[in-house]
Amino acid sequence: MTMVESDLAGKKCTACAAQTSRLSDPQIQRLVEKVPAWHVQEGQLTRAFKFKNYYETLAFVNATAWISHREDHHPDLAVGYNTCTVRYSTHAIGGLSENDFICAAKIDALLNM
Repeated sequence: MTMVESDLAGKKCTACAAQTSRLSDPQIQRLVEKVPAWHVQEGQLTRAFKFKNYYETLAFVNATAWISHREDHHPDLAVGYNTCTVRYSTHAIGGLSENDFICAAKIDALLNM
């Protein structure tokens, strides 16, 4: 894990209220550089993961669920036999927040162990 990744991975998600502002495009660009395997697609922070088999895929899904529960920030997951696509957005504000990038960095850190 690089120092930049660890900065985000070391943070804790904070609750967003409806009046919380979405990140601007320049803010998103700065943060997406900190999680380079992720990209913004249709307003969501997205990454597809590939695994050897169903067992590894489900182990990843369970680990992601654990991170999501601890952060109280939950992604949309699309799960297949050996793939999982993770999509983060902050539903309360209808866009991206720093929480999305924090969770992405935590998942990246999980895989870099």
